[in-house]
Amino acid sequence: MSTNMSIPIISFFSLLFLSFFIPKTHGAFSKSISKQEMGIKDEQNLTHLHFYFHDYVQGSNQTALRIAQAPTTDKSPGAFGTLVMIDDPLTEGPESDSKIIGYAQGMYGFADQKTAGLLMVMNYVFVEGEYKGSTLSVLGRNEVMNKVRELAIVGGSGVFRFASGYAQAKTITLLDSSGASVVEYDVYVQH
Repeated sequence: MSTNMSIPIISFFSLLFLSFFIPKTHGAFSKSISKQEMGIKDEQNLTHLHFYFHDYVQGSNQTALRIAQAPTTDKSPGAFGTLVMIDDPLTEGPESDSKIIGYAQGMYGFADQKTAGLLMVMNYVFVEGEYKGSTLSVLGRNEVMNKVRELAIVGGSGVFRFASGYAQAKTITLLDSSGASVVEYDVYVQH
């Protein structure tokens, strides 16, 4: 009988002993990792980016296309229910022929029934300079008739992996002769 009791006791203590040497996990789908394993610095950089967004809603070079609207959109003072997909150039200067440094790709929806308040969901995709191949993800409300608006930077990729911050938008031109609205952006991002 003592032999039969010793097997469960030995098994219990063996499992207890091994539990101290098996890596801890939080379930089958996650585990703790260090910043060093991910290549994350202890100190984050703070970067200021300045560029211009060209949203061509009319004309031959249209970069913003209406892809949906509600039945009541045309009767709404804020174009409520409109959804627009964009692939807008980001440039160094406000001029249409200024050097392209990236693209704003995503969408905006008219989400306010009383005024032109947009829900913006987009990525800044950089194609020039030290940030080439990197992106910043933007999410937020853009009340386009306000002088300055603020949108959240909620992430990024490449150089901007784990990014956070904000973007300030200021309209320079609203529907110029080429069908573009030009918006100046100041972006402050930790990465």
